[in-house]
Amino acid sequence: MAEKKELAVTEEKVVEIEMERLRSFENHPFKVKADSQMIELQESVKKYGILNPLIVRPRKDGTYEIISGHRRKFVAEKIGYRKVPVIIRVLKNDDAVVSMVDSNLQREMISPSEKAFAYKMKYEVIKRRAGRRKCGQVDHILGKKSIELVQRHIKITDLIPEMLEKVDDGSMGFTPAVQLSYLNKKEQKEMLEAMEFAQCTPSLSQALRIKKLSTEGKLTVQDMEDILSEIKQKDIDRVVFKNEQRHRFFPTSYTAEQMRREILEILKIWMNNNWNE
Repeated sequence: MAEKKELAVTEEKVVEIEMERLRSFENHPFKVKADSQMIELQESVKKYGILNPLIVRPRKDGTYEIISGHRRKFVAEKIGYRKVPVIIRVLKNDDAVVSMVDSNLQREMISPSEKAFAYKMKYEVIKRRAGRRKCGQVDHILGKKSIELVQRHIKITDLIPEMLEKVDDGSMGFTPAVQLSYLNKKEQKEMLEAMEFAQCTPSLSQALRIKKLSTEGKLTVQDMEDILSEIKQKDIDRVVFKNEQRHRFFPTSYTAEQMRREILEILKIWMNNNWNE
């Protein structure tokens, strides 16, 4: 018994591991990118070093898989660290997945797609562990998040990458996106084209109608364009130009945002000239 206790304590000791022996978690759902948070982390590490050791688990080939600390490793590489402090834990695959997801979900800024794929990985582990137990028990294991909310997040993993990007950048709402995730891949690609045509993303009611037509096997590109082109109550005063109309006056390389800015600038000049007369 004494040996086992001593081993457990030893496993939690902080040691230093060479950078080249660290490996990213397999199918890691959280993106490591040079955003504002990463810049702040880099400045902190430069001043104080890595205050929180990475959590890793040993692999058979002598390397270590990162459970928690992908962003710290990224910063350490940028700064020029050759070794980083880690805590080594021996974890089975399922335990490693749960630990990885839980440690990353504590971050303040997580995109909907990151959260979706993380929930999916954890939920699959919980279902395997639950076996034939009732869904209510699975819901209890998940904690405060209701099973319905988790399943809605998991559902958007069925979206094609271009659709997920619209959810992440905020141009399409999460709730309509859940409904569009029921469309097949071909319909989703056509939906992207319809959104470009109408220069908008669907409201929840529009997404529900599009999903219904898809379920009935009646959805066409024309249906998508017609539904999206309907004037919403809040957009009654909005002026919409079709692509062919806009490209008569702008280079084909121009994005919608570039055209919008040019049009507003031209209107400002026109208004100034007219007011000065």
